[in-house]
Amino acid sequence: MPPARRGDPNRQLTAVDPAARYGPPVSLDTLSSVERRVLWLATSIIHHANKVRPARSGLKVGGHQSSSASAVSILTALSFGHLEGADRLSVKPHAGPVIHAINFLLGKIDADRLTGLRAFGGLQSYPSRTKDPGDIDFSTGSMGLGATAPAWRGIASRYVSDRFAIPRDGRQVAVIGDGELDEGACWEAVLDPTVSSLGELLWVVDVNRQSLDRVVTSGGAGRIGAMFDAAGWNCITLKYGSRLRAIFELPGGEALERRIDEVSNVEYQELLRVPAAELRERLPGSGSDSRTLATLAAELDDATLTASFRDLGGHDLGLLLDAYRAADAVTDRPSVILAYTLKGRMLPTEGHRENHSALLTTEEWRELAAILDTDPDDPWAAFAPESDEGRLCATARQRLERTTPVLQPVAEIPTALGRTDSGLASTQQVFGRLLTDLRRAAPAVAERIVTVSPDVATSTHLGSWINATGIWTTDPEPETGQDTSGAVKWRTHSTGQHIELGIAETNLVGLLGELGLTWDRDGEPLLPIGTLYDPFLARVLEPWAFGLYAGGQSIVVGTPSGITLAPEGGAHQSIVTPSTGIEQPGCIAWEPAFAQDLEWTFLHALSLLGRPDGTSAYFRLSTNPLDQTLAALPADADALEERRRDVLAGGYRLRTAAGAPSVTLVAVGAITPNVLAAADELTAAGVALDVVCLTSPDLLFRALQARRGLDEHDPDDSILDRLFPTDRRAPILTVHDSHPHALAFLSGIHGVPIGCLGVQRFGQSGDVDDLYAYAGLDVDTIVGAALDLLPRR
Repeated sequence: MPPARRGDPNRQLTAVDPAARYGPPVSLDTLSSVERRVLWLATSIIHHANKVRPARSGLKVGGHQSSSASAVSILTALSFGHLEGADRLSVKPHAGPVIHAINFLLGKIDADRLTGLRAFGGLQSYPSRTKDPGDIDFSTGSMGLGATAPAWRGIASRYVSDRFAIPRDGRQVAVIGDGELDEGACWEAVLDPTVSSLGELLWVVDVNRQSLDRVVTSGGAGRIGAMFDAAGWNCITLKYGSRLRAIFELPGGEALERRIDEVSNVEYQELLRVPAAELRERLPGSGSDSRTLATLAAELDDATLTASFRDLGGHDLGLLLDAYRAADAVTDRPSVILAYTLKGRMLPTEGHRENHSALLTTEEWRELAAILDTDPDDPWAAFAPESDEGRLCATARQRLERTTPVLQPVAEIPTALGRTDSGLASTQQVFGRLLTDLRRAAPAVAERIVTVSPDVATSTHLGSWINATGIWTTDPEPETGQDTSGAVKWRTHSTGQHIELGIAETNLVGLLGELGLTWDRDGEPLLPIGTLYDPFLARVLEPWAFGLYAGGQSIVVGTPSGITLAPEGGAHQSIVTPSTGIEQPGCIAWEPAFAQDLEWTFLHALSLLGRPDGTSAYFRLSTNPLDQTLAALPADADALEERRRDVLAGGYRLRTAAGAPSVTLVAVGAITPNVLAAADELTAAGVALDVVCLTSPDLLFRALQARRGLDEHDPDDSILDRLFPTDRRAPILTVHDSHPHALAFLSGIHGVPIGCLGVQRFGQSGDVDDLYAYAGLDVDTIVGAALDLLPRR
């Protein structure tokens, strides 16, 4: 192989001693045999789901035979020739059947599971660490998320190792499609400074030059490589296989290399599918090398010509193993391998521009069996244990074995911290103070807290926490002369408890998902808390949901929120986030109004993290300072405990009329003082009313579902009777600094008339009172809306 040079499509790989670092060398012939069986199984898993298993709906089940085929070599070399038990692997979503096939050959799943792809309770459409059998390290599905997850796991593994002195993971590997790099999430992760020192991180890009519907434009891989270079990654390109590289050494070989380098992706895909005679005719082209190329092509027989033309580095098992080892040798920065492949390799759909969702016919599937030396009448056959292939599978399985960590307990989390607030305070201010109070009151609990922020730590009131704990860094030698002159002391060290990311909220929730999985992966539970501006929750909704889907448990704090953030204008005034919180599985959404409400609910949310039956939380906080005496906390200890119980169940009665109410006002969060002021005016006018303050509309909706028998997982609906007793049935007026539909479900408790005040249009800049009047959340509007609900006389 020639010496390395920047931009060389076959950059020189760093020499390593395989015997010293990787054990005995793997037989490439045996590995190739296993590769063919993996291809057969992956293809058959999809074939069975679509052509054999009855489809009651009559709809196509789907699957991605061609996308799977392009990644078979990459994943076979990784799983059977390189990875170890301490490593983590993320598989591109459309190659899910490949990892299932590999897990079967490794003896990690039974053959009967291979017939259940995309069936109810069967193998998932895309790899799922919580729903699929076998070792699935990362849930993937939406492009870009599986690519970045190993980076966040790498940081989480380092953090928990620093914190609890346990072994770190090994390599963090993602196999991704080249089309996946269109997703901005990939580049947000690549550019994050925390990622730049992760020497254990490896991306293997399956460069098959096709996306879902098209052949990608030429030059894309070159630009991608340059971008990785610019970001400081170690970039290795495997464009040509050994057979083709040998032909490059023949007379005229340099001309052939130039010709293939210069051919467009569209033309290359066309030439893959033409007969040998046409390839021999078209390959020389019309340039100055045409005569030389014609001579070279004439000297190659048909089989050699066609096989060599499609001999790409991403299917060369030897080169792949060399590349993986070369990446291992670079430990100070991440590595990426650009592995050129053929989409649909060895299938009838190979290289076809419309092969993405194409399925083999039964006849084609049987013909493939003959090519791959398998029996279509016994499609799920494993290798005989005494065969070379069987021994290779057994060796790989032993190498990939992991020990199951023992889950360590979290110290008891207090139910309250004993502070009484009587002045003006916003929930955002109280949140920052809570963390420092907890550090004093329960240091063993605080030891497990880690906070994360995308460059908004100080503006979300994490300053005092950061001063007390410091910034955690992946750099073993933090910069000297750190700036500690300001109110927030930015001291970085390996025992810090705050991780400051760049301005990319997608990175924040990706990291939160992995920090929230250390209880399962490492046996050491963390209590991860991420802060971001509430309107940006919509930006991170998909990766946040994927973290929850994978089992990550964390707390997301969205603050500041709503039009209450008045001077910031409409672009920063969140409207839909409460509905988002209600509708997000695996998470409880909270929006407390007062300091004591936040303390109780936040401590409760912490107690639900880091355990098999745990759940995440989302807090919507505000910058609006409220008079804390409005909370009317009971002085009696028993009554105070009853208030705490109701707060944790979703809400409490703040005022109760002497007689039967004519209307019930329901308040949420920062708008509560306006509701109470309106209640004062209505009461003075002779209107009997109750006031209910909700801390979690989410839990109220769950209670209503439980009452109707629609939520068997949360059967307790008693909070509805405490907040809305049948004997106090009355029309309801809800007031919420969000879209009014978020609370519309409350009318279903007793089937009463309801009015919902909220925000239905983008705001503008101004002070809080101006914005409340603009949106109809001012006291006068609340009074008028309540009067409109009164029974007509």
